[in-house]
Amino acid sequence: MSKNGHDSGTIKALLKSYFSQPLMLMSGVDSIQDDDSFLEKGVLDSTGVLELVGFIEKQFKMRVEADEIIPDNLDSFNKLVSYIEKKTA
Repeated sequence: MSKNGHDSGTIKALLKSYFSQPLMLMSGVDSIQDDDSFLEKGVLDSTGVLELVGFIEKQFKMRVEADEIIPDNLDSFNKLVSYIEKKTA
């Protein structure tokens, strides 16, 4: 459980809800597996990454540093959950 009170299931649910928004143009979020690459699947472009970072900072009350905006942290649901858990632990 992170310091903001979110467990990994809650974090993942919030992320999936974010990606399901009409603005994300990703109605098929349910077809994306938790380890699927957002870049390879065409889910995120550079603008989408910046919007995702803004969502993460606001939703989880954390700061995403410029050097942390890398695929290892942001390129799948599982990577995002792991990154958010580490940052908010």
